[in-house]
Amino acid sequence: MANVNATVPFPANLLPDDGSPAWMSKADNAWQLVAATLVGMQSVPGLIILYGGAVKKKWAVNSAFMSLYAFACVFFCWIVWGYRMSFGDQLLPFWGKPAMALEEVYLFKPAFLGRFPNATMVYFQCVFAAITLILIAGALLGRMNFYAWMLFVPLWLTFSYTFTAFSIWSTNGFLTKMGIIDYSGGYVIHLSSGVAGFTAAYWVGPRLNKDRERFPPNNILLMLAGAGLLWMGWTGFNGGDPYQVNLDASLAVLNTHACTATSLLTWVILDVIFFRKPSVIGAVQGMITGLVCITPAAGVVQGWAALIMGVFSGSVPWVTMMVIHKRSKLLQKVDDTMAVFHTHAIAGTLGGLLTGLFAEPKLNNLFYGTYGKYVGLFYGFHSNMASTGFRQIGIQILGVLFVIVVNVVSTSLICLFIRLFVPLRMSEEDMEIGDEAAHGEEAYAIWGQGDKLENSSTKYGSSIYDDVEAGPPKKKRGGMVEMM
Repeated sequence: MANVNATVPFPANLLPDDGSPAWMSKADNAWQLVAATLVGMQSVPGLIILYGGAVKKKWAVNSAFMSLYAFACVFFCWIVWGYRMSFGDQLLPFWGKPAMALEEVYLFKPAFLGRFPNATMVYFQCVFAAITLILIAGALLGRMNFYAWMLFVPLWLTFSYTFTAFSIWSTNGFLTKMGIIDYSGGYVIHLSSGVAGFTAAYWVGPRLNKDRERFPPNNILLMLAGAGLLWMGWTGFNGGDPYQVNLDASLAVLNTHACTATSLLTWVILDVIFFRKPSVIGAVQGMITGLVCITPAAGVVQGWAALIMGVFSGSVPWVTMMVIHKRSKLLQKVDDTMAVFHTHAIAGTLGGLLTGLFAEPKLNNLFYGTYGKYVGLFYGFHSNMASTGFRQIGIQILGVLFVIVVNVVSTSLICLFIRLFVPLRMSEEDMEIGDEAAHGEEAYAIWGQGDKLENSSTKYGSSIYDDVEAGPPKKKRGGMVEMM
């Protein structure tokens, strides 16, 4: 009779060796590298071409270059000091000690979570840091002095992003220890970028009046290509955060796309109801708010909750952008070019609070390895853990307040510091010219100045989103419902 206790040898390709130690999972490491690259492609080329197509023709090069520069600058700063300030040894309850992540001795050690090396974790977290700065750029397009942007990126990464990343994601962070749920960056990335972008836009100042009044996309199809990369790249954005190839990663990916699709459809339906005209730019806004809203919850909520979150993310930011924005003097005063405040700060806050409501204890146990500490209020009422559910909501609210305060204060101080050396805003003369004044280059030089395109109109009128930040104009066009 065969010996059932006989040891079955591993296939040769699974045996540990110097390049694949016993503590490392080849599958997890491979997926983490792929997920990081998907997130990186959301920025390069995703947001590069989204911004390049979404702005007025004269700002296409500048907008794309702000994204490209931010990605490269963040990568350098991250490996030299940023990563270990965000995930290294504690210096303060909200900040890590600066140190390099360059030595093989450090990079080949196991990461603080997951079964892969530090080198993989440094790369994975770097692309998240980079996209945060690029999202901030969206609020500043069309007027920020590029030299000021060159200073802003490393300063904000060092004195703002590292605070929130350490506090919320590091195992040593004070909000981590309290039990905040931020699955993949609703707070650290989206709420931070929305608040920081809005604050920086206040200090930089507005675009030219004529650009604020009319800022049509120069290439909507190019913008859609960037939006598509952004959406599909979110597979790695949320699917990579369990740090394992497991059930939770699959759930996070499915919930991400379910919420996003629902949000896009909700936004388009609202556009049709109130403006009698479905807008592709509006659809992209709804897509983005859905992606942002599900991010803090992706792997810790059920599918039905993801659909509910999609309805909220497609409607609440729509109301803040289309109704409240028009009636708020502060929101109208601050020139947030790509409406980052609405699509990221509002949607990120909404996602964080809804996570506190819908977080499922069993799924949180799968993600955090702790049962009973992370309980959404909805489940708290149904499992005699209402006090734990209320505590979770309270922690989620505290996280929102912390991120807002940190980013308003740090971003303001950084902008005030930079303007001691260079102007934050380009000169009026340079803003009249755009790319050629800033970089000596044009996006579509072969087509001349494009005056005919910018000044042309058709019997159907133009998009209700001529200016992404401003929303629909007050003047009615045929078939539009006046909301003001």
